[in-house]
Amino acid sequence: MKMLRQVAGREQIARVKRQLPALLTRCAGNAFALRAAALRLLTEGASPSDPVAEPPGDHHPVRDATRSACEGLRPQTARLCRLTALGGWPSIDAHLAAAAAGIEVADAARMLAEAVDVQLLEPLPDGRHRFRPEVRRYLADTAGAEHGIAECSAAVTRVLDALLNRVLHGAHAALPQSWRTEPAPESGVPCRDEAEGVAVLAAEVRNVVRAVSVAGEYQHIDTALRLARALWPLQLKAGYWDEVLPALRVAARCADDHRPGSRMAGALHFQLAHCLGELGREEEADRAADAAVASERAAGHTRGEASSVELQGLLSMRRWLYAAAHERFAEAESIYRGITSGQDEAVDLPRAFALVQRHQGRALRGMGRLAESRVLLEAATAFFEEQGEAYNQARALTDLAEALHEAGENAEALAKITLAERLLTPAATPHLMYLAGLRLRCEAVA
Repeated sequence: MKMLRQVAGREQIARVKRQLPALLTRCAGNAFALRAAALRLLTEGASPSDPVAEPPGDHHPVRDATRSACEGLRPQTARLCRLTALGGWPSIDAHLAAAAAGIEVADAARMLAEAVDVQLLEPLPDGRHRFRPEVRRYLADTAGAEHGIAECSAAVTRVLDALLNRVLHGAHAALPQSWRTEPAPESGVPCRDEAEGVAVLAAEVRNVVRAVSVAGEYQHIDTALRLARALWPLQLKAGYWDEVLPALRVAARCADDHRPGSRMAGALHFQLAHCLGELGREEEADRAADAAVASERAAGHTRGEASSVELQGLLSMRRWLYAAAHERFAEAESIYRGITSGQDEAVDLPRAFALVQRHQGRALRGMGRLAESRVLLEAATAFFEEQGEAYNQARALTDLAEALHEAGENAEALAKITLAERLLTPAATPHLMYLAGLRLRCEAVA
């Protein structure tokens, strides 16, 4: 009663005194149902002579409140809510809601505002929205009966397609130089730069994780695999390892079931291995890296095989097995050199050599061969500076700073750290944190 009075006002509650027992029984103490009922009393009003509504025998307070809210909406807004609820998306915005309903974004935005007004949706701090779980379940449960299975299936497919389009734009903007990201689609809204691309991926990561499973359930296999692959820049640059891991596990299994021995299977096992390695799950990471090598080799994808062998070296280096890591990097370079100038993959060779030589320099530093390490790291730094790859230039500068620190040249190391920090965007949190720690080590002995 206190909540009802606070929301609807004492005067309005007094006017509907005869309806209160049934209303309170329907709400069953549920705060959401009570608040929704109070808002309806406030906005719709009621007459003291209105009949007393008896609650049904199998009533559920949240579902009853959701049904009443839908009855108060325009039919097209209620339809949008039902179709948007079908995928179980963690959050939605006007673009995804428009895709679900097959309408214009501006119209979807107005409908979302109407749904918020009747408590069907909750606004989130970032401007997106979410359904309460029981509200979403009720809307999804009634969607089939209201709109038919074909329309419901089409709505989910449209959201999957819209989400894939968005994250492909984000991934390409975040990492345009890498063959591991697809070209940006011709349709859709492109991202302005790397920072916006990473931001788009970060905003959609929970939806993408959900979408990988939904796409698999709906047998949109290529969509499921491409969605997971688009997460690569987010795990590489922004360190979203915990967030992307569930999607990568599902996608790697899906690739093995439906695209075994393919480039896509190799790419997804590569991403899974990288993610597991960053999370310290060494044995699992090794198995995933082995699977990546095997899939790329089976697909005849030399570039992918070399890159996966390179990853095996990185996993060894995480365990301070620098000599073993150097062997893998040398093997990877040898595989790369098997790519001839006439092959499509040859266009990536200069960048691939710069990356693998950077890793060789890191391994040599760990082996105490600082002079050799410095030569390779300086060459890698110069290459990425010339190419305008700020992220990889910053990573190479970080490695070079470490080699300089170990050689006792801390003033020069600090200069490299400062330049690397300037090159990285704020989204590169793990790398900026590492640089901060390296700076402290250098300053302690400078």
